[in-house]
Amino acid sequence: MLTVTEENQWLRIEGIGPLDLGQTLDCGQCFRFSQTEDGGWQGMAGNRYGYFRQEGGILMASGMDKDTFDSFWRPYLDLDRDYEKLYRSIVRRVGGRMGACARFAPGIRLLRQDAWETLVSFIVSQNNNVPRIKGILDRLCREFGKGIGDAEDGWYAFREPKALAALREEDLAVLRSGWRSRYILDAARKVASGEICLKAVAAMPLEEARHELQKIQGVGPKVAECVLLFGMGRLEAFPLDVWMKRALKVLFPGKAPEDFGPYAGIAQQVIFHYCRQHPREIRELEKAG
Repeated sequence: MLTVTEENQWLRIEGIGPLDLGQTLDCGQCFRFSQTEDGGWQGMAGNRYGYFRQEGGILMASGMDKDTFDSFWRPYLDLDRDYEKLYRSIVRRVGGRMGACARFAPGIRLLRQDAWETLVSFIVSQNNNVPRIKGILDRLCREFGKGIGDAEDGWYAFREPKALAALREEDLAVLRSGWRSRYILDAARKVASGEICLKAVAAMPLEEARHELQKIQGVGPKVAECVLLFGMGRLEAFPLDVWMKRALKVLFPGKAPEDFGPYAGIAQQVIFHYCRQHPREIRELEKAG
């Protein structure tokens, strides 16, 4: 059972089960966290700052009170889900190399992020690398977001659609995001006007939701799937990029995304991480096949 106690300026969280902050916060599902010199992780989600550090099986947190942790960070980190049980069910369902993938990264959690922030983040992620994605999003928040805490802290909230919708493409030149700027503005205008209602999209049948998101310029099948999985809690979504297409082919021949069941998106994260860390194995399997 998860318990949260206060110790001076810290929260002490016990009973969290398998959790690896690095694998969770730096695996490509979010882009506003970074590791600190002491081995902890700090960053922003929406308009909230958090710092987290693991001490064995205990999670230490600061920058928030207990109520904020319980109402926001606890669900954000998906701490109440039994991942060991979930992985066992996925392994039984698909077999193949799923057991090896789950054992390699048992501490990955699927973050429950804000839909708007996720939409912009994955629009920015297209044909991009992680350091540059982080830089663009940081500049977006610094230039157009509201400062959180003391000015010298340097933490900024993610700007809401209505505020960005009023900008012009030249206003976003400071982001150095290239052609992505017009996609960010199109997303902001469609969401702010109500043409695209993210809350309604999240509740749609999956195929209809995919179609609705792709009405936004720059949102193709992969970005739509990422928004559904990471920003809308649609755990059956299964983003497919080059790595995942290769993974299905060599690790799970004959399997399709829907074969992974209602938690396909969580399986996808574990498989994706395994493949990124074992490129040589994937190449050898491709040659052998």
